[in-house]
Amino acid sequence: MTTTGPRQLAVSRQGHYSGAVTRLAAFAIDQAAITGIFTVVVALTAYAVDLVTGGRLKSPVSGLILGVAYGVWWFVYFAYPWAVSGKTLGMSLLGIRVVRRDGSELAPRGACLRALSLPLGFVTFGIGFAGIVFGREHRAFHDLIARSAVVYDWDARTAQLRFLAGPSRRATPPRSPAD
Repeated sequence: MTTTGPRQLAVSRQGHYSGAVTRLAAFAIDQAAITGIFTVVVALTAYAVDLVTGGRLKSPVSGLILGVAYGVWWFVYFAYPWAVSGKTLGMSLLGIRVVRRDGSELAPRGACLRALSLPLGFVTFGIGFAGIVFGREHRAFHDLIARSAVVYDWDARTAQLRFLAGPSRRATPPRSPAD
């Protein structure tokens, strides 16, 4: 008798297009990580500069410098993991991965193109993300440009882990302490 528990469901979803809620949650986790790490690095850098200069260094273009630095950090945070493993931190936690449309690994060029075109969804007031909700393949505008797709990626070994898949099903009943 086969059961359709959490483990079997996780394995059966592997390779299917990821939905809007999962992608949004992964993006929210990534955005929190990006902002948190950037804030800590900026605070530590400002503290070190204040220690060295005695607080005398003030720049009228510091807002512009911080904005450009944040943009570069944002790009690196997305492009590098997509090029290396196909997953960011948020995507790893939620079991999704970026692949080429044919299912193969996303090349570094495709990862960079995807990261550069991701802001277009926001610039178009969300219209660039409509394909995630309404499209058959759940592909956003940046997915179309980079020829990529986001799929569920729970592998069979991960799905077997107890803390991810719930209690295990035993073939034999557990032994009582009296045995």
